Amino acid sequence: MEKKKIYRLRADATSISPTVQVGKNGITRMVIEELRRQLKKMHLVKVKFSKSAIRSERVRFAQQLARSTDAELIETRGMTAVYFKGK
Repeated sequence: MEKKKIYRLRADATSISPTVQVGKNGITRMVIEELRRQLKKMHLVKVKFSKSAIRSERVRFAQQLARSTDAELIETRGMTAVYFKGK
């Protein structure tokens, strides 16, 4: 993906709230299905990870979610990750 598009998507993501949450159980089938539904509807989705997950787990979870949903991981920052799936 082009850097300009990534920068634009990052900017767009600042105005949206997290709509999917990954809890203490980690990546479950329900989390994957919900993220897929929202990506299909909105194309740009922010996911919030629980505070109990250590930093290395959050990055691994973010990458795993991207692979599971065939989405592009735009960025991870703190407790959140942003995903994009184009038309």
